[in-house]
Amino acid sequence: MGDWWQRNILEPGKLPLLLALTAFVITFVVTRVITRLIRAGKGPFRNVETGSVHIHHVVPGIILTVIGGFCAVAGGERGFGSAAAAVIFGMGAGLVMDEFALILHLDDVYWTEDGRKSVEVVVLTAALAGLLLLGFAPFGVNGLNDDEMQNRGTALSTIAGNFVLALTALFKGKARTALFGVIIPFVALFGAVRLARPASPWAKRFYRRRPRARAKSQLRAYHHDRRWLGPSRKFQDWIGGAPEARALERR
Repeated sequence: MGDWWQRNILEPGKLPLLLALTAFVITFVVTRVITRLIRAGKGPFRNVETGSVHIHHVVPGIILTVIGGFCAVAGGERGFGSAAAAVIFGMGAGLVMDEFALILHLDDVYWTEDGRKSVEVVVLTAALAGLLLLGFAPFGVNGLNDDEMQNRGTALSTIAGNFVLALTALFKGKARTALFGVIIPFVALFGAVRLARPASPWAKRFYRRRPRARAKSQLRAYHHDRRWLGPSRKFQDWIGGAPEARALERR
């Protein structure tokens, strides 16, 4: 276990990623705890306001992300400066991604149904960063040996092939599969060969004159959503809190 930790986590370049991911997750969890306390009217925490302006935590998040990013570029891969920059960047990213839905909609949708997107994006970000930390490289480069890595043609063809698979999965309406497929090529292959989602660009383009494929796609999507949508929402509510019934509810 110690050798694995030393080889995969503490090798040059991996420690900053570990610190950034840890800071990202902790910041998100602490932020959600505080906002849920504010929502319930408990504890000493209150919204930060300047006059009539509500200062969302995405604002300090952007500042921390910029500071951490520039410090990481200037600080190299080792030393205290690199570690500190990684922590600052992770904290800023956690604050920003916690209000991803607000940025997407340009509205305070934090406690609405649309606010679930923030929790979903945070979980996906943490999972992808975790895969990178465990040694997975984008587009299947981790699957090449030293000789294949030195052969530019083999490396480029592998990257291009996996990119096409991930892009195909994305066009089929499977954004999560495409994202994970960038890190794990088999996932992209799985998403690329299966039927597209009914509302995806692929279905609109290729299933328009194929009623059987279109009907099968709709049926498969219905059964998939019926099976997984409920548990997924319960998991999101457990992490981030259930949305308000009224769309205009504020924190």
